Amino acid sequence: MKVFLDSALASSWALPAGCPPVQGVTTNPTLVLQAGLPVALSTYTGLLHAVSDAGLGELMLQLPRPDVNEALRWLDTLQGTAAGTQVKLTIKLPCHPDWLPCIQAVQATGQDILLTGLSNPVQLLWAQALKARYVAPYIGRLTADGRDVWPFIRACMAVQSDGPALLAASIKSPDVLTQLIASGAAAVTLPPASLAAWAGDALTDAAMAQFDRDVAASLLN
Repeated sequence: MKVFLDSALASSWALPAGCPPVQGVTTNPTLVLQAGLPVALSTYTGLLHAVSDAGLGELMLQLPRPDVNEALRWLDTLQGTAAGTQVKLTIKLPCHPDWLPCIQAVQATGQDILLTGLSNPVQLLWAQALKARYVAPYIGRLTADGRDVWPFIRACMAVQSDGPALLAASIKSPDVLTQLIASGAAAVTLPPASLAAWAGDALTDAAMAQFDRDVAASLLN
């Protein structure tokens, strides 16, 4: 399973020991704004350089508007920067009919795309027909809406062999991550803080403390 960091804040990408290897970074306009950055082409090219400087291999960037002319202008610069920095670029676009002209224009350049925010099986079939490279449902949002998310997630994984790969987003607990690993999801994206927090566990700490006490006790005999 590939692990991506869900953050546009480069200073948060350094992780403590105990975290798994990270493939790259994913962002969207909300994350860019949360990082205190403008949603601008200069920000996106800067993120490509930052990913390269961090020794990571991939960056997934979401275009801000369904404007075909703007998308192609940005894409030309982004593809050139990605080539120069040797970072694999994936373009994120909302899984919505309003974005179809933009989706088609981006794909016509040969660019891999990720369709984000899909929430039901009809959208999944549409993404499959569009030959998206990845789909990214928001598990936490779907669960908060009261939906049984797992049949839909299993459907996403069922089409991975000849359709879009699943990049699961909005993961709120290690239990959800466990289910995704066990089920065979291709990739997940997590905030750096979640990876850092889940790198340790109170039960592991308790076991280590018990070992230390027993070693000390044995040396007293």
